[in-house]
Amino acid sequence: MRVNTSFEDDVLELITEADLVSLTAALIAAAGENPGGTEDATVKVLEAFCLGAGLVTATESVAPERPNFTAVLPGGSSPGLLFLGHSDVVPAGDGWEHPPFEPYERDGRLYGRGSTDMKGGLAAVAVALKALKEAGVELPGAVMFACTVDEEDLGIGIREYTRVHAGDANFSGCIVAEPTDLGTVIGCRGDSYIELAIQGKSAHSGRPADGRNAIDAAARIIELLREDHRELQMHQDPLLGAGSWNVGLIRGGSGTSMVAGECTVSLDRRLMPDDDAGAILAALQQRIIDAGISRDGISVSAWVSMEMPGFRTAEDHPLVRDAVAALADCGFESGIGGWTAACDGGFIARDFGVPTIVMGPGGLNDQAHQVNESVSISELVTAARAYALLCLRHRPDQ
Repeated sequence: MRVNTSFEDDVLELITEADLVSLTAALIAAAGENPGGTEDATVKVLEAFCLGAGLVTATESVAPERPNFTAVLPGGSSPGLLFLGHSDVVPAGDGWEHPPFEPYERDGRLYGRGSTDMKGGLAAVAVALKALKEAGVELPGAVMFACTVDEEDLGIGIREYTRVHAGDANFSGCIVAEPTDLGTVIGCRGDSYIELAIQGKSAHSGRPADGRNAIDAAARIIELLREDHRELQMHQDPLLGAGSWNVGLIRGGSGTSMVAGECTVSLDRRLMPDDDAGAILAALQQRIIDAGISRDGISVSAWVSMEMPGFRTAEDHPLVRDAVAALADCGFESGIGGWTAACDGGFIARDFGVPTIVMGPGGLNDQAHQVNESVSISELVTAARAYALLCLRHRPDQ
């Protein structure tokens, strides 16, 4: 084994565009729409590549045909780095110029559903670890690459990963390979889903006073949310903005000529890093009571169906500094910023207490979840090389 600091050029030469395009294309073709499919085929592609690279791999079943995947580049006993990604993609939908899971190249970009979010990021991590292994580099700590299922929906994969690995997490930092246009993201808002079930009393619409209209009650609750949203926007964080409410789904009633006896509402509540969805739910329930909505024949049940924590890492943390420097040495000047989106990295920061950043190829706002999604091939190369340099240079005792 060879000492890492002397062989950066050797490692970078082993990272090839051909490997990155080939692996990203194979991952795109493996699909993994969520909901509507499984991630098993994607994991099999990733597993085959990592096994061929000489990494230590494992799969852990989360649900039928939905395995979490890990690959480890062995190292010394010091805390190592964790690279994190997810294997699922959002449904392709209609309107594509070409079939969404038949990847193709054009004008320096690779097209297909998941190319940016985030099959390209997965490929960049895997190719970087392959190069480190082939170069015979000895790292002070092992590097783990974890790829979880269900990030695009309820996050069952990351929850299972943190549960299973709670006792053996030995990381000095986590890099989430989500698309950031190669920017270094040091903080993300979190997210939560809050469900409301409003029960009233059905009656003939000719005598609405005989009933208790659950849709009317829902409308009053939505006004409370609008007021709270306005209050939240008055306290903007320079990096992450503010928490927010969005009414995503509402269903109620049985017919136009009937007083609606029931109504359900699904809410998206974006979280600041210190927010707790349970406390937010309790506050909402109290506001509903104080407003007199849940009385006189109206009852409201509420619960949190999903919570994804936010996180924040100090701008002067060594992990941030090393990431920016690695990108610069690969020819990319990286800005430091925050995300209003959420990602699985919040679980690593919260549950493992590990400093976390997001940095990866592709554009979140202009490509992810879009028709004709694509990723820049040059960004794939830069990301893989920066990941490799980060592994070579980062020291937990810096």
